[in-house]
Amino acid sequence: MRDAAQAEHRRAVLGTAAFAVAPAVAAGLVPWLLTRWQARTPVPGGLPARAAGAVLTAGGAAVVIESFVRFAREGLGTPAPIAPTKYLVVTGPFRYVRNPIYVALLSMILGEALMLGRPKLLGYCAVMSVPVGLFVRLYEEPALERQFGDEYRRYKRNVPGWFPRLTPWRAEERSGFES
Repeated sequence: MRDAAQAEHRRAVLGTAAFAVAPAVAAGLVPWLLTRWQARTPVPGGLPARAAGAVLTAGGAAVVIESFVRFAREGLGTPAPIAPTKYLVVTGPFRYVRNPIYVALLSMILGEALMLGRPKLLGYCAVMSVPVGLFVRLYEEPALERQFGDEYRRYKRNVPGWFPRLTPWRAEERSGFES
C-alpha cells in the first residue's frame, strides 16, 4: 500500500512540475523569445490597449493558478495526464467553460500582445490555439469521457468548451439540453 501511495505522490509531483513549466513556457518564455518584452512605440491603441492587456494577462494568470489549486483540492490530481484527477472538477471557473486553463493561457498571450503592441504575439496565439484545440478534442475529451462517463457527458452538454457561459452551471441543475 505504501508503494502505491509513493507512486501516486511521484506522479502528482511530476504533474505539478509539468503544470508549472508548460504555462511558463507557453505564456512566458515563448512570448519573451518573440519580443524580448520590447513594446512598439507608441503601442497601437495606447493606454486603453495596454490596460486591457494587463487585465487579460493578470486575469489569465489568476485563472491558471486557481484552476490548478482546484484540481489538487477537489479533483485530487493535476491537469497533467501523468497525474490526472480522481474526480471531475466542475466548480469555480469550470462552471463557465470546460477549458479555463487553455482559455486563460491564450488570454495571457493576447494580453501580452496588447500590452506590447506586438502583432507577432497575436499570430503566436492563433497558431498555438490549433494544437491546443486538437489536443483537447482528440485526447482530453475522449479520456475524460472514458474516466467519468455520464458525469462528463452531462457536463459537456451544459458547459461550452471555449467561449464561457454568462451564468455559472451547477452540476445539480437540470437544463433544457438534458434528455
